[in-house]
Amino acid sequence: MAAPSRIDAQLAFLNEADRLKDQLRATPILSNTRPENSAEHSWHIMLYALTLAEHANRPIQIDRVLKMLLLHDIVEIDAGDAPIHGDHDPAEQEAKEIAAAERIFGLLPADQRDEFRNLWQEFEAAESNDAIFAKSIDRVQPVISNLETGGGSWIDYDVTAAQLETRVGVKVRRGAPAVWDALKTRIDAWFAKHR
Repeated sequence: MAAPSRIDAQLAFLNEADRLKDQLRATPILSNTRPENSAEHSWHIMLYALTLAEHANRPIQIDRVLKMLLLHDIVEIDAGDAPIHGDHDPAEQEAKEIAAAERIFGLLPADQRDEFRNLWQEFEAAESNDAIFAKSIDRVQPVISNLETGGGSWIDYDVTAAQLETRVGVKVRRGAPAVWDALKTRIDAWFAKHR
């Protein structure tokens, strides 16, 4: 059997990517009518990054940040969402995500497979300026969703202010401290009222 053509391989990847729409996250959408899916999350944080790029605390290339955010959760097709406040084994989740990256990006022609996989790995490592900012923005959007929906997944997972600071605040402050400072007043007010 002949190897698939370049276009066939690309279409197979795009068809597989559609499955990200089926992966539900712990965070509700702002209308609080249903959980957000991972595809919606990826789109929304790209918009966050584009809008908030001026608040990055180091030089970034927004096109690379957007690519990382577009691709960062595609592994959830196989590995599922692992909520930051959920109870899961991080090493087991990481192994699932690496296997998913191999399989899903492996559908692409070799050059795109390598480019997309490298961007995904860079995001996960969070060492470059672009990845640090992308990772910080990835943490911002769920905070706003929870604030706007009366607590959302914070209530479901019994999250404390200290947990939010160590699991989220540290990462946001690393790439966009002004954004975290702007949110902190709202977060403190929510926890003062509800905890």
